[in-house]
Amino acid sequence: MDISIPREVRSREHRVGLTPLGVKALVQNGHRVFVESGAGVAAGHPDADYESAGAQVVFNRSEALGRGELVFSILAPDAREYARLAPRQIMMAFWALAIARPEDVRVLVERQITAIGLEAIEDEHGRAPVLTSMSEIAGALAVTVGAGLLLNEFGGKGILMGGVPGVAPANLVILGAGVLGRAAAQAALGMGAQVTLLDVSVGHLREALAQLRSPVTTYVATRPNLEKTLAFADLVLGAVAVHGQRAPVLVTRPMLKLMKPRSVVMDLSIDMGGCFETSRPTSFPSPTYELDGILHFCVPNLPSTAARTATHALTSAALPYVSRIADAGLERALSEMPDLRRGVYLEQGGLRQDWLRRALGLTGE
Repeated sequence: MDISIPREVRSREHRVGLTPLGVKALVQNGHRVFVESGAGVAAGHPDADYESAGAQVVFNRSEALGRGELVFSILAPDAREYARLAPRQIMMAFWALAIARPEDVRVLVERQITAIGLEAIEDEHGRAPVLTSMSEIAGALAVTVGAGLLLNEFGGKGILMGGVPGVAPANLVILGAGVLGRAAAQAALGMGAQVTLLDVSVGHLREALAQLRSPVTTYVATRPNLEKTLAFADLVLGAVAVHGQRAPVLVTRPMLKLMKPRSVVMDLSIDMGGCFETSRPTSFPSPTYELDGILHFCVPNLPSTAARTATHALTSAALPYVSRIADAGLERALSEMPDLRRGVYLEQGGLRQDWLRRALGLTGE
């Protein structure tokens, strides 16, 4: 099979779909891999590394998108590029179609595209292996960045995350006890912060406590509990996710008034629409804005700031799925790998997710 890896074009996106070693594994199985020139440079992988792995380097985006029967990318193409995808092409990426415009999805339907969401691949227990690899990195990074945002020079209240003897640490409130939330809690506990974790599921909270093995305050994410925790929070981290679907809005604009001035909110659900009503996507080098006296950080691709680590983690998690499609073909791969099948938004243009049909008002096969 011919496989394409385009260079990412979104602002400050430094990751690349596969490492040279991942490409080499595909080439050794008899597949042709086309890598757009410069795709891996920011992640520490120059074109020469891909050529040594057996890939063919191509020098324009149209060729990078068009050469592969399977296109593997970090982020899906911009909606304006959908028409450039080859008919009946397979595209694996973080799609976030739950927040797409119906007219854009119709272009994919008309071109009979198979769209597989890396964020939506999950096993029968609800574990999402590819998304997990990025969430673990995002959680750890969020605490590192959040500790900086609490400082005066970055707009915060001048609080040291872990405090010092005789001075209390920062109060970190995490919305969501999934992989990202637990990773953030672990990192924050290591820094000495006071951590409060909220989730709609008591089971998720119980699992988090068992994993963290450290003193963490937990609440069920009801409106009264949200209001209670917002009132004392110095930093609120939104890590709410429903695989493949839009994130629910948990914190409304009026609820921000409960927070102390110059507190910080970090919406790491922003790539799926955001869990704060006041969130809008931001990017480096200006990742924050102030609204109603609260500092907002809403960078959707935070793992990109650790591009080399993130690329290696993504390759490890996603390569088995890419390899199976390439080796066995799409139909057989989907029949053999139920977790991969759960990640299919569209198959040759036909909508495969009932919730997506309803959300977009579209019909599918």
